[in-house]
Amino acid sequence: MSRSTGAVAGPAATVTVRVPAKVNVQLGVGGLRTDGFHDLANVFFAVALGDEVRAEAGAPGSGIVLTCEGPDAALVPLDATNLAARAAQLLADRHGLAPDVRLHIAKDIPVAGGMAGGSADGAAALVACDALWGLGTPMADLLALAAELGSDVPFALLGGVALGRGRGELLTPLEVSGSFHWVFATADGGLSTPAVFRECDRLREEAGTGSSDTDVPTPDPSAVLLAALADGDPVALAGALGNDLQAAALSLRPALAACLAAGTEAGALGALVSGSGPTCAFLAKDEQGAQAVAAALIASGTCRTARATVGPVPGAAVVDR
Repeated sequence: MSRSTGAVAGPAATVTVRVPAKVNVQLGVGGLRTDGFHDLANVFFAVALGDEVRAEAGAPGSGIVLTCEGPDAALVPLDATNLAARAAQLLADRHGLAPDVRLHIAKDIPVAGGMAGGSADGAAALVACDALWGLGTPMADLLALAAELGSDVPFALLGGVALGRGRGELLTPLEVSGSFHWVFATADGGLSTPAVFRECDRLREEAGTGSSDTDVPTPDPSAVLLAALADGDPVALAGALGNDLQAAALSLRPALAACLAAGTEAGALGALVSGSGPTCAFLAKDEQGAQAVAAALIASGTCRTARATVGPVPGAAVVDR
């Protein structure tokens, strides 16, 4: 990929970037590698629920200043561990710049909810700082920087629908027709992605299958699922949804089973835990069906919030400068 971010020459005073959340319509997990990662067949799907990151030029020597607003803002770290701050630092280091920037996150993606909210903010910060500083970095280079930040960050740059191989960072865009309607039900509290992967390994050992990459084959994407995406067929897609981490997420948070059941009983075509959870994703037939599922989930008391949205949508993009 060689397309640029669309940044124009010369720095800007303020840049705002919108970035989507993701759902994994398939998350195939291979065995534990010696480097601590797992090979994945990860079909990412970007949805309209998203965050915005605003970058403003800071005073010389001020460094990176991070602020956040939104429903889960209190859960967002505002130090150097935040992926948005790490992204700004990485981009500045790569170009030999002083990272004097104020980053403000308008947080709407659930924190630690399995929808890659932190990764999305990292991707948005890359695009925002690139435009703020007038760098015009090619997309291929931004994707390489994103992969250094984390496995889910490259997809937040790309958006749409894509297959992630390796640990998820090696992306191939996938053909998709039309739009699909989703409902996302959030739970109180988050789940640690590393903890869910560890639980997946533990459950595999307990089942006697082994958990290493010599025991568990490298997963492949589902041909049925890829065809459903290409055909724009929500019924076929619902039947092909899959998440190898779901059993681990349910083991750590058994109450999620009631949420999945409530959405299914309300008419969802398909349901699964999103990524490492604890957010639950429900695929609906159409917009009206999604609104009905969301209302039923809220009434069921099995989740904190439930929101209908649509996808796929593009990746991180400048919306104001």
